Amino acid sequence: MKLKVTEKGKDGLKIEVTGETHTLLNLLRENAWQAGAKQASYTIRHPYLSQPEMYVVAADPKKVLSGAAQLTIDQAQDFAAAFKRAMKK
Repeated sequence: MKLKVTEKGKDGLKIEVTGETHTLLNLLRENAWQAGAKQASYTIRHPYLSQPEMYVVAADPKKVLSGAAQLTIDQAQDFAAAFKRAMKK
């Protein structure tokens, strides 16, 4: 995964996420809302010719994206723990 900031403003941030698909971007978008985003969206203009871009509007978009990433990590860890417990039954 490679990240590139394509737009940076006082209350908005747009990043290009190379090498990822709807799977990660949709999860990050949902978690950005939970982390306090006023607006969170992503687009993939062309499935073969462009990279996904995520756009976040918040009082502190960097903090919101960082929080969204941490929520994603926490969810993955919760799933891994639940899966291990389920496999022991």
